[in-house]
Amino acid sequence: MNGRTVVDEATSPPALHLRKSFAFKDSSPRPLQTVALLATAFLTLTFVGLISPVSAQTYTPGEAIDEDFDRFAKPFLETHCVDCHGASYPEGELSLEDLGPVDEINASTWKSVWAQVSLQEMPPADADQPKVIERLRFSDWIVGELTRVMRGRGGFQAHLDPNKGNFVDHELLFGPLPDGVRLQPTSSAARIWRVTPQEHITRLNELINTEAEFDPAKPGLRTHGDVVPTNHGGELKLYFGTDRIIKWQGGTVAYATSVKSVPAVLSSARDHGLENYPIFSTVNGAEATQIMGIAGDIIRYMADGPLSIARPYQITDDPQSIADKMKGDLRGLPTSLVYSTEVVRPLTPVNEFMNDDSATDDGLRAAVDYLFEALTFRPPNRSESDAYMAIVRHSIEKIGKQDGAVLGLTSIFLDRDALFRPELAEDGKPDEFGRVMLQDWELGLAVNHALRYLRPDEKLRDAITDGRMRTREDVKREVERMLGDDSIRKPRILRFFREYFDYDLGGYICKDSRALADTGASNRGQAHYQSMFDATASTDRLIELILREDKDVLNELLTTNKVVATKADNIYFGTERSREEIAASIAAVKKAQAEAAQKKAAELAAWKKANPGKEPPKPKAGKKPASVNHRVTEADLSGPTIFARVSRRSFGRGSMKRERILADAPKGERMGILTHPSWLVSHSDAMDNHAIRRGRWIQERLIGGGVPDVPITVDAMLPDEPNRTLRDRMRVTREDYCWTCHQKMDPLGLPFEMYNHAGLYRRTEQDQPIDTSGEIIDSGDPALDGKVADAIELIERLAQSERAEQVFVRHAFRFWMGRNETLNDGPLLQDAHRVYQESGGSMNALLVSLLTSDAFLYRK
Repeated sequence: MNGRTVVDEATSPPALHLRKSFAFKDSSPRPLQTVALLATAFLTLTFVGLISPVSAQTYTPGEAIDEDFDRFAKPFLETHCVDCHGASYPEGELSLEDLGPVDEINASTWKSVWAQVSLQEMPPADADQPKVIERLRFSDWIVGELTRVMRGRGGFQAHLDPNKGNFVDHELLFGPLPDGVRLQPTSSAARIWRVTPQEHITRLNELINTEAEFDPAKPGLRTHGDVVPTNHGGELKLYFGTDRIIKWQGGTVAYATSVKSVPAVLSSARDHGLENYPIFSTVNGAEATQIMGIAGDIIRYMADGPLSIARPYQITDDPQSIADKMKGDLRGLPTSLVYSTEVVRPLTPVNEFMNDDSATDDGLRAAVDYLFEALTFRPPNRSESDAYMAIVRHSIEKIGKQDGAVLGLTSIFLDRDALFRPELAEDGKPDEFGRVMLQDWELGLAVNHALRYLRPDEKLRDAITDGRMRTREDVKREVERMLGDDSIRKPRILRFFREYFDYDLGGYICKDSRALADTGASNRGQAHYQSMFDATASTDRLIELILREDKDVLNELLTTNKVVATKADNIYFGTERSREEIAASIAAVKKAQAEAAQKKAAELAAWKKANPGKEPPKPKAGKKPASVNHRVTEADLSGPTIFARVSRRSFGRGSMKRERILADAPKGERMGILTHPSWLVSHSDAMDNHAIRRGRWIQERLIGGGVPDVPITVDAMLPDEPNRTLRDRMRVTREDYCWTCHQKMDPLGLPFEMYNHAGLYRRTEQDQPIDTSGEIIDSGDPALDGKVADAIELIERLAQSERAEQVFVRHAFRFWMGRNETLNDGPLLQDAHRVYQESGGSMNALLVSLLTSDAFLYRK
């Protein structure tokens, strides 16, 4: 009999009850009397000593392990570790013989022990294994000791990193728990979340730019509420007044230099994996100073529009009328721009107050309250409004109306709730487990943030102010309403898929120019990088199309034959030619040119014969022959025109084009996002593919395995052998010390060698046939394990896997909860996966399940 404590999701908050469910080997139901008899017998046997205290040991995830090194940790090491890691010839050159209590000196060793024990790499599979509870308690003890010892010395947070989420055993989350594990009703910690760079710059953009409303006839166009897109160089910037610019001097670079813009100040690491965890972001002094400067520029623009950044003569609908003032080389200067007279920015109480000489208290309060809600997404209470009014009044008295109002109002940009979103649950009443349910503005903003970057719409705002955001049913009502309304943009969902798949990094991978040319892609200027930013927008659009259908979403993303493409994708979805094919292509072009020259010469000779003594007419200037890319057999991508959500032209003359086509990928060569150039290039490096990183992605995001960090003693470099294949160079990872971890990654990444590091399909490497074989090893699902012929077969197998679905659900949980899962979240994850399956793979259904779960609703 396996006892498991689970959360009854059907109960209404704030009270939450536990129920005991017993699973018997034959899975048949037992009457209540039988359960009672079994429980009585168990207690009796324990009382008389027939069951040992060890077998009755219990474990509650999250509880502190109050044990010391000598009585608890040392016996574990001696029993399970020292045989291999003793003083003489220790495995991996790591001796644990003299490892003492955790301190700042041996912390790195203990961190490695924690990783190996949690991932069940230590002890090795052929050795006696600790009991499940023994392993869990030992792992928790290490985390507790490292946290205590490293406090004030840089801290220990590795166990909180989203890349370590898989350290929690998958089988324990989705399978039966051993006797003795006692789960607690789940919740998340009280916390404040710093807003993301995307959300922050969208808030600022709302103050000075007007975006187009949703057009159901053109659903792919950038719409009010969508994230502010990066420009054609991949930079996330806020632009001032670009929708009023009607003329400028110079080309793309000159234009981009002339336009006033500010970069995203709040930063997050541009790297692989989930980013938005509240424990990993803050606002430092330098960022606060930048925000103050930007705030002043924004307030002045809110008041005066382009007049705050341009001279009066630059505001005209007739650029010819100021031709005398636009003489000379103004390229790259703010004075090279001409703005129309049409007012298109939002006109707000800030504009009214700044342009009202009387500066009444009513006008000031309206400006303060408007700006506060625009930046914090909630109205200020009376004390907050009064405090900011006093600041503005004081500034005006000191330095005058205009400058004082600007300085005073900028302080609102640094309000805590303008930069952070609190989930402190300070006003609620704790339940019997110490959990408090979010309510009113905290709950409403949590729901809003889960989907949007704009402040709550009118219906959600009314629900909050009317006291209708206090229950699970309230949350479900609002989430389902927003998910069902296409005009309510939900960029957070797309952001999850960007961070889950990591397909948006290709434009930031700096490529060696010669190595890039060898792939068949263009190495001229910024062509490749712009193509990669285009590819990211195309993949975004493809994901949106699949989400719109909302059926079997993960499987569709992994196996779709659809491609959203630009003209450049005929190259990137093409096939790299072999040396023989390149030679044949060159010969064919030369032959065609020779034949054309012969034909031309024959025509000229015939003309001279027919016109003796006359000068032949000069040949008309024709089009320059198109250059031939001999390295690539281009794909034939064709299909209906659709749109991608890219920046408007006025965001920069070099902006990406929004027009795309919806095509079918070359049959037999591509399958799903993992074979698209956006994903392949994002998982490459300057010179070559990155089979290890691709394999690690498969292992962590689809199989649910974990990989320990590379030891600092290891020089993780492949040999520099340019005339050998990548598979051959990776032979060094098959050494015993490396292979323990690399067997989890390399056989999963090497099947993608059927594509080069620019994402083109290929059949040869170094003039040798490509070896695309791979293998899934020890996945935890015997149906998954086994050899695969190439990336297509690997993807097909994973796409049909229930385990991959469960791992996908785990990552969705991390993204929307902002933390790693624990064993206490097991019932929640099982329910979410069940909902996903029963709904036919609906992302919307999965989101409703997650956003109405206790982990989302409760704080502790």
